[in-house]
Amino acid sequence: MHDEREFQRRVAGRRIRVVGDVHGDLEAFRHAVATDRFIVQLGDLVDYGPDSAGVLRLMGSILEEGRGLFLLGNHDRKLGRALLGRKLRRDETLEATIHQLFEPGNSDVLEHALPLFEAAPTWLKFGRRIFVHAAFHTGMLSESCPPGLDGVSHLLSRALFGEVTGRTQTDGYPERRLNWVDHIPAGYTVYCGHDRRSTDGRPWVKHGRSGGTAVFVDTGAGKGGHLAWIDLPDETEQPDYPAPPAYEPTPIPMPGDRRSVRDSF
Repeated sequence: MHDEREFQRRVAGRRIRVVGDVHGDLEAFRHAVATDRFIVQLGDLVDYGPDSAGVLRLMGSILEEGRGLFLLGNHDRKLGRALLGRKLRRDETLEATIHQLFEPGNSDVLEHALPLFEAAPTWLKFGRRIFVHAAFHTGMLSESCPPGLDGVSHLLSRALFGEVTGRTQTDGYPERRLNWVDHIPAGYTVYCGHDRRSTDGRPWVKHGRSGGTAVFVDTGAGKGGHLAWIDLPDETEQPDYPAPPAYEPTPIPMPGDRRSVRDSF
């Protein structure tokens, strides 16, 4: 069970550090978790990078020490289902990760990987902050997250895979869209990974039409980019990333208006 009260109990008053998709970049992950803050890692610990086994070992230690947790990402789910013996589409990155786990020096990781994935939450709410791997849905405000390795509900699909158009991109992956950002309630901030939207190496912030905000923390670790993390301030009435004020154009005097142009500015 991963409800808000349990999450608050685990955080125990500590400030939070949000860490983006790691994808096997152990060296960067070591730097990210070298803090006395509570770690919330947004999923996709494995695949692509050089040491997925080492990342899982380190995450297991963080959990054992009560210093943080991770959300289940779609790559973590795929590995978990492979370890359960489920049939999956051939995937070279997944096969490379499994090969790492079966190396003699990683038997400890192989033993504990599946229980880690089975216990991982798929989304979490903390005050006016939502943490999820891929994308938000308003149902996450009221429903507790389900286990991530079994059947996929609509909410779980949104959490793990995001919002898709139904079309396939040239790279073979589903085309994603961000309409969900417009449904984040005013004052709420959603921290997510999955989509690498940054163009300047920093987490990308998008404000929605309802007044909420999404912060995309995936900056390409394990895929030629780097690992990003955000140290959250204490929660106040002010949102973490306030939306800019709406633009209000200055009225231009119409013919016959007695005010001068100068008086309008």
